[in-house]
Amino acid sequence: MTAFSRVLVATDFTDTSDRALDWAIELAARVGGRVTLMHAYEIPILGFPDGALIATAELASRIADGARAALEGSVDQHRGRGVPIDPMLCEGVAWEEINRVADELDADVVVIGTHGRKGLARALLGSVAERVIRTARHPVVAIPGPRE
Repeated sequence: MTAFSRVLVATDFTDTSDRALDWAIELAARVGGRVTLMHAYEIPILGFPDGALIATAELASRIADGARAALEGSVDQHRGRGVPIDPMLCEGVAWEEINRVADELDADVVVIGTHGRKGLARALLGSVAERVIRTARHPVVAIPGPRE
């Protein structure tokens, strides 16, 4: 039986991700584990038939700085609950980075929030949670977001 002492939580800084983090902290507190809170971001690249539009170094730096500040804020907000929380910021495709970090940490479980989008929203935005669940080499717990 797995002890779930290494818990990886993926965040996109939404209420759904906060629910997933709360769940993971409660789990880690019960077993004396630790949480790694990670966020993956992508630098936008738009392809056209005649070329590509790539973000400037300034824009890429602003995206990274914003993601880092949001990650640190989320960690600070959840400190003091008796569970060590380590932040990890990654650049790349979210579901690929989540799986890479889970492998790198040898995570006992990956916790991710799911928005439950359907129809056009899901087709346009995709589902990071679904891709992680289908491709992960570690157990995944999907925490549903609040329902309206």
